[in-house]
Amino acid sequence: MTPNPPRIHVEDEKIARLRTFYGILESTKEHVELDLGCGAGSFTIALASRYPERQIYAADMLMGRLRKVVRRAENAGCSNVQAMQVEARYLLSRLLPDNSLDRIHLLCPDPWPKDRHRGHRLLASDFTTQIHRVLKEDGIFHFSSDDVNYCNAVGRVLEASGLFTPCNEAIADLDGVSSDFENHWKEQGLAVPHRAWKRLPLPVPGIGH
Repeated sequence: MTPNPPRIHVEDEKIARLRTFYGILESTKEHVELDLGCGAGSFTIALASRYPERQIYAADMLMGRLRKVVRRAENAGCSNVQAMQVEARYLLSRLLPDNSLDRIHLLCPDPWPKDRHRGHRLLASDFTTQIHRVLKEDGIFHFSSDDVNYCNAVGRVLEASGLFTPCNEAIADLDGVSSDFENHWKEQGLAVPHRAWKRLPLPVPGIGH
């Protein structure tokens, strides 16, 4: 029996696959944002449509989701969206250059609520350091979750690092821009809090005596 040929997805030509090399993401636009774990791209496309002068990177591991991002961008006429297949930790720690992003969005990630799974959470101290590294001066980290405990835990990690300060006013321009996951929770009558933190300069090392 002859196996069926692999299905060809035309969207795949527009998805950058970033796995095994060190690369620098370049943009001709002055303002650059990253939707980390973009899912099917409702937030990405709404953001790109509202701000066509900005470059929006959409990162996820699942090709099916990224194909939807590409189709949605084309249907909306958004030429300022770049979909990328890449793991979040690898993207921040290996691929992105220093001071390259104005804003990072991490919206409704899996909260991994059980104690034995908490190591899967992205917001550990090393990941926080990488967020700080890739953000520009006064850059913004935007986080949301339907899990209030997770939101509070993220706030404690960021503020304990000394690298960020709360700055919720920095996401006031996102009113009405939401992800698929947030829309799902809102349909069930659940609130999804959003929080933001501004990047602080690295502390000046003290002089020992």
